[in-house]
Amino acid sequence: MRESYYTKIAQEIDVKPHQIRAVDALLTDGSTVPFIARYRKEQTGSLDEVAITTIRDRLKELEAIDARRETIINSMREQEVLTEELQESLESAVTLADLEDIYLPYRPKRKTRGSVAREKGLTELADIIFSQADEIDPLKEAEAFIDTDKGVKDTGDALAGARDIIAEQIAEDADIRAAMRTLFEKEARISTEVYTGAEEEAATYRDYFHWEEPAASAPSHRILAMFRGNKEALLRLSIRPDEDRALALLENRLCRKENACTGHVRLAYVDSYKRLLGPSMENEIKAVLKSRADLEAIRVFATNLRELLMASPMGRARVLAIDPGFRTGCKVVCLDSQGKLLHHDVIYPTFSAAKVEEAGKIMLELTSRFAIEAIAIGNGTASRETEAFVRGLGMKVPVIIVNESGASVYSASQVARQEFPDHDVTVRGAVSIGRRLMDPLAELVKIDPKSIGVGQYQHDVDQAKLKGMLDDVVMSCVNAVGVEVNTASRELLTYVSGLGPVLAGNIVAHRNEHGPFTSRKDLKKVPRLGAKAFELSAGFLRVRDGSHPLDASAVHPERYDLVEKMARNLGCTVSDLMKDESLRLRIDLKRYESESVGMPTLKDIMTELAKPGRDPRQAFEAFSFAEGINSMEDLTEGMELPGIVTNVTNFGAFVDIGVHQDGLVHISQLADRFVKNPADVVKVNQKVTVRVVEVDIKRGRISLSMREAGSKSIRR
Repeated sequence: MRESYYTKIAQEIDVKPHQIRAVDALLTDGSTVPFIARYRKEQTGSLDEVAITTIRDRLKELEAIDARRETIINSMREQEVLTEELQESLESAVTLADLEDIYLPYRPKRKTRGSVAREKGLTELADIIFSQADEIDPLKEAEAFIDTDKGVKDTGDALAGARDIIAEQIAEDADIRAAMRTLFEKEARISTEVYTGAEEEAATYRDYFHWEEPAASAPSHRILAMFRGNKEALLRLSIRPDEDRALALLENRLCRKENACTGHVRLAYVDSYKRLLGPSMENEIKAVLKSRADLEAIRVFATNLRELLMASPMGRARVLAIDPGFRTGCKVVCLDSQGKLLHHDVIYPTFSAAKVEEAGKIMLELTSRFAIEAIAIGNGTASRETEAFVRGLGMKVPVIIVNESGASVYSASQVARQEFPDHDVTVRGAVSIGRRLMDPLAELVKIDPKSIGVGQYQHDVDQAKLKGMLDDVVMSCVNAVGVEVNTASRELLTYVSGLGPVLAGNIVAHRNEHGPFTSRKDLKKVPRLGAKAFELSAGFLRVRDGSHPLDASAVHPERYDLVEKMARNLGCTVSDLMKDESLRLRIDLKRYESESVGMPTLKDIMTELAKPGRDPRQAFEAFSFAEGINSMEDLTEGMELPGIVTNVTNFGAFVDIGVHQDGLVHISQLADRFVKNPADVVKVNQKVTVRVVEVDIKRGRISLSMREAGSKSIRR
């Protein structure tokens, strides 16, 4: 059975079946996607994380189809309706829809008009009429089925019941459903109308009060918006092809000739479409469109999250962080280079002159006392005013605005309470802002990704699929960067390949009780961290200044002997090999190839020897908003400003220009060329220059452009 999976998936993603087989075996053995991609390249043919994840998910889908196939076969066998022909059809079905179409006539169901007619003994009459034989007179045939005891009072009752049976047979016919499904997929139009009297309440959906477009090409953000409006009972939603086209399809398939029976068949198929088949197909296409839109929205969210998590870290530095505010003042915290809280205070730089003077003295004193190397200011309320105040002090310390999305969620979380049980939410939030500057990834893993603010309709999509993909992204980013085991939080360690929350907690507890780890081998002393967990995690955990020089690199401990052999053959130490490029150039990699170690792994080892533990994130670069532009009132049309992309959606990108309200660069304004996918042009956290197109202060909307001034609009 699984061999057929390998062949099918190999064809779908253009790889070899043996690669799929290898991935399946490794996953079954408990290996993680990052581990397989990084340390098992010889077995998979160097498949990357995207391919491995695709294989993993597709295998699960095929398993689900086969599980459903087995359930259906067992059900039909119990009903004693499973023929060889039906079993063959079920075995050859390739999708869940195909399986359900075959099973539909035999699925246990509640009482229907068709089942009631069958109970009245009208099945034979339905068959006679459906045969559409020229010599048949339906009225005359119906007389034989009049039975007042069964509720068939006259020929009209008999013929109506027969049509109900025919209508149900049409709706349950697998071939007809397949043809109708194709028509819906190709030609259905999605349309919305606002419910009468709901215009004011539905103002958010104004664009969809009278909307229609082809369902097949409708973008995910519009589909999700329409579905949400419908769910909130504000929009009436329909997804149907032209009714005449649907009925013509049934006419061509069902009406073989024109005689006395044909009229009854025609009445039956019209009823079937309007009452049974049409609604069924509409529900199916709604599910398909929702699933498609969900996957696209989740993909956008995942892409944005990856960019945010992989944002450039400032690195170890003594940071003064400020959570700005007007009414309650600004919470100030001082952190050491490890992110440890040293001091906290409150300043009031937007109050009276005396308070401003006092705030200045506090800032200068704290900056000097704690040898502050950078000042981080959250981008929330009063951030620009606070930034202007700090810069006005004339200190020779870089001032950086930090995106604080989700900081309030962290500050009220159980994680924050455990970290800072003696401090309130304002202190915790300021600490989070400072740590984000030092290492965004290490801090953001403590927050539910849905609260970070880079999603698109994240609360409307399939939550299980969303969580699965976001967890994949977080794990991918954490393992790509690597984790310093002696300083990492439990939350960060949780995402290391092979660990999880329990082992992460055990590592932190062991570290607290016994002191820092001095080597990767010490990890084996952690309770419940067995051989498999060590295999999966060790390569992603770093021990700075460990007992073995490779402990700070991404070289897996299983390859230490190989590197030591290289060093011995050159008459040097592993440390010499890492420091001296001329020694590394003398290594003939082919000499070290074996059944388990191929050229991909050897090249990875050489890269690590050259730059052990290299951080894949880009170097940190400070950013500043335009001076004097602090609110929407300061904006004028045509003004060019620096900004940071905060979110990318299917319809454009949101950019922070420092006025407490992100502006939208519509997809048509992203470039002087046609843009199909905004992610091809911009990424979250990217620094851009934008031009103000329109400012709507009343609605709190800013329209921006990244195109050259004066360029013609690009038709979409």
